[in-house]
Amino acid sequence: MDKIKIKGGRRLEGKIYISGAKNAALPLICASLLTKDTVTLTNMPMLSDIASMNALLRQLGTQIDEFNDFVDGHPSKTYSYRTAEASSLTAPYDYVRKMRASYYVLGPLLARYGHVEVSLPGGCAIGARPMDIHLSALEQMGAKIEIKNGYIIADAPDKLQGAHIAFHTASVGATCNIMMAAALACGTTIIENAAKEPEIADLAELLNAMGAQISGQGTSTITIEGVSALSGARHKVIPDRIEAGSYAVAAAITRGKIELINAQMQTLQNPMQILRDAGVKVSETPNGILVDAINAKLSGQDIMTDYYPGFPTDLQAQFLALMLTAEGASMVTETIWENRFMHVPELMRMGANINVHGHASAIVRGVKKLSGAQVMATDLRASFALVLAGLAAEGETIVNRVYHLDRGYEKLEEKLKGVGADIERIKEADELAAE
Repeated sequence: MDKIKIKGGRRLEGKIYISGAKNAALPLICASLLTKDTVTLTNMPMLSDIASMNALLRQLGTQIDEFNDFVDGHPSKTYSYRTAEASSLTAPYDYVRKMRASYYVLGPLLARYGHVEVSLPGGCAIGARPMDIHLSALEQMGAKIEIKNGYIIADAPDKLQGAHIAFHTASVGATCNIMMAAALACGTTIIENAAKEPEIADLAELLNAMGAQISGQGTSTITIEGVSALSGARHKVIPDRIEAGSYAVAAAITRGKIELINAQMQTLQNPMQILRDAGVKVSETPNGILVDAINAKLSGQDIMTDYYPGFPTDLQAQFLALMLTAEGASMVTETIWENRFMHVPELMRMGANINVHGHASAIVRGVKKLSGAQVMATDLRASFALVLAGLAAEGETIVNRVYHLDRGYEKLEEKLKGVGADIERIKEADELAAE
């Protein structure tokens, strides 16, 4: 497996372009299953998760064309998706096990074809992400669902029917799935306690461009008036707020100065305020966000994850790493997922002072220095936290199992090198040759 080698202690300065959002792109791809016409998505990130979702759709019978493109002067990918007729209505285990977001095919295929079989995703490194909220909502819309041989088998022979659905948790995945399913349902569907993330609004924008009738996106109540058919559309994926937040921490943890080109301040109000409170200068620019921590003396800040517009759980690990370099103590509380402190033992190998209390909280005390070490990535966002610690540490850090990073960070080494980091990828073949 590839590794990343970092020689820390360098101040990062310059500009980083923020790519299209992975968490927006994945449901957008699946929305293309709702129509026989072509759906074109621009500003697509070049990530392994996108490749995995594309492989699944090809297995279902989707014709996918890929184009090299430029968005705002930066290299990007554009994909066109056309599912004239599905050749399969089954999402097999070998696809779903690689990426839980494969469950986004559930709503679209059931709505369009009245039948779908999706492998259960199984466990997850950062905790259970149960499907019950998705399945309960679909059953309220008239679907007949059974779990058999590790698969969700769903039928709606008389089409899905509009329903008034109240989620017990503001689930992003369930909100996306039910929005897509309801777009072709008979009648009106109302989702209460819907997720409010920007990625939800992005999906609604595409669906409405395809002819859906959706309102209330961005609020806790979304209304979908079902239509008989949807058409093709062209849509630009929103910038990745989690990538932007991650590189904002890279500027802060190295006491550097980075302009995040294409980043949107309105999607990052909470984490940017925490950076300001810690002593970092954060300002909006005509092209994005400027994060300036040169000569800053950071103070510890308490962080509690919450549903949008609260602090994103996907930035918790990165900000925890930052608090290691701040003066005083910080309390980091995780309210969304259990088991999301698995990166802590790896950070402690680098000299961190962290006490974890159960699965929910950690006390972080700032240390005078971090030291480079061999560390092991456990999940996508934890991987970036280890990279951040390596950028700030004295000496050399080797981050193992970096395939996690390739799922969610496009051209990570290239972007960090561009602002002054001493970072390189060690490919397995190179390592064997060196031996």
